Amino acid sequence: MLVVNILGLILAGGRSTRMGEDKALMLLGDRPVLAHAIARFQPQVARLVLNGNGDTARFAGFGLEVLADAPAFAGQGPLAGLAVGLEVAARHGFSHLACVPCDAPFLPLDLVARLSATAENGTVAMASGPRGDEPLFALWPAGLLPEIVKSLSAGRRGVHDLVTSLPHRCVNIAPDGFAADPFLNLNRPSDAQKARILLAKPSARSDL
Repeated sequence: MLVVNILGLILAGGRSTRMGEDKALMLLGDRPVLAHAIARFQPQVARLVLNGNGDTARFAGFGLEVLADAPAFAGQGPLAGLAVGLEVAARHGFSHLACVPCDAPFLPLDLVARLSATAENGTVAMASGPRGDEPLFALWPAGLLPEIVKSLSAGRRGVHDLVTSLPHRCVNIAPDGFAADPFLNLNRPSDAQKARILLAKPSARSDL
């Protein structure tokens, strides 16, 4: 198994059009959704940064460096966020970048450990959950930055399509006992309501 030095990246560069408000800042319980993701993800990585576009002042209270998309790829989705994250990882000597979306308040507490256990040179480790493959919950070798830039430059923005075109491993991660799906994304108001119901359960509160 490779020894990996991991930079963590939370993807918050989307426009939250389906939610109708900035889902990263939306309250879930007594704190923003993004705060839940940070609390669960930050202990798993050597350093954590945030990909966000627009007015970065809205993230000032979270204590993370905010990385905007590169101008050439601004607004082109999560793959643009991965590009800037991998650029920072390579520049600072990290071997890998672990990424998660900002709207995943129940992401696995052992996600990075599970992914890094399968790490190989040049291979992407991608989580697989109840809904199938989860390409936004993945561990990327820093050396794959040129592949992402090449894909973006060609107008190919799909993260899943890119992962499956590269050497990759899928890591099955089962629910943790209280959530039907540890990879639940809060894309719509109905998703947020489901998350609030889960959060109200005593088992969920003790786990969070």
